[in-house]
Amino acid sequence: MTPRTPIALTIAGSDSGGGAGVQADIKAMSANGCYGASVITAITAQNTTSVTAIHEVPADLVAAQIEAVLSDIDVRAIKLGMLFSQPIIDAVANGIRGFSGPIIVDPVMVAKSGDTLLQRSAIDAMIDKILPLATLVTPNLPEAAQLLNEASARTPDDMAAQGMRLLGMGPGAVLMKGGHAEGGTCTDVLVDATGVLATLTSDRVATRNTHGTGCTYSATIAANLSKGAALDAAVGAAHRYLQGAILAADELHIGKGHGPVHHFYGQW
Repeated sequence: MTPRTPIALTIAGSDSGGGAGVQADIKAMSANGCYGASVITAITAQNTTSVTAIHEVPADLVAAQIEAVLSDIDVRAIKLGMLFSQPIIDAVANGIRGFSGPIIVDPVMVAKSGDTLLQRSAIDAMIDKILPLATLVTPNLPEAAQLLNEASARTPDDMAAQGMRLLGMGPGAVLMKGGHAEGGTCTDVLVDATGVLATLTSDRVATRNTHGTGCTYSATIAANLSKGAALDAAVGAAHRYLQGAILAADELHIGKGHGPVHHFYGQW
């Protein structure tokens, strides 16, 4: 019997600088033993310092990409990143609604440079149509605050409480990412309806090369799930991989701003 190839699909925006978006997702999936397929929702003119232009892919073409991939390729997990607009959100929700595998939602709203990657009018559509489909949603602290219309969490207990409130929007689990908090330790909190599943901590790394960390984290979780890992194990392994990619980021010399993490630190 031929072994099944682990395959994950990323539905996200393209980063011409290569550090985030679909490019980071496929790098992270590849580095973690998973074949990555892609659906592009938007094309960005982007480098390590700024996003200078965004071209939204027509919603019917987004839908066609999803149908083309899922009708032929044996996708085991889906990761959603930059969705940008309500028409794209509608197309994605309709295209993946019957998918039976895990769906990881990274609610991308703002680039590392501070540029907006989700139209304000689309936030309600994401809450109404995307979060209820999610096996796991992976907001950073500002994203969680924006979804809840609250102030950002400041402590792990606050993070757990906000994660539990996000569960009320429909996802099966929430990974609250603490990289935007202050202090020398970064803490992530994974919750589901039973409570806190895991608290993951790592030392904060003194580097400005953190472009694409959220994309990389969620894509790696999807890769691990495509290989059959349980959710808590998939998140824990992704956390360790991302920490290694951040620790090795300064080995790369990419651009003048926030450079990428080193996705292939284990290979070269």
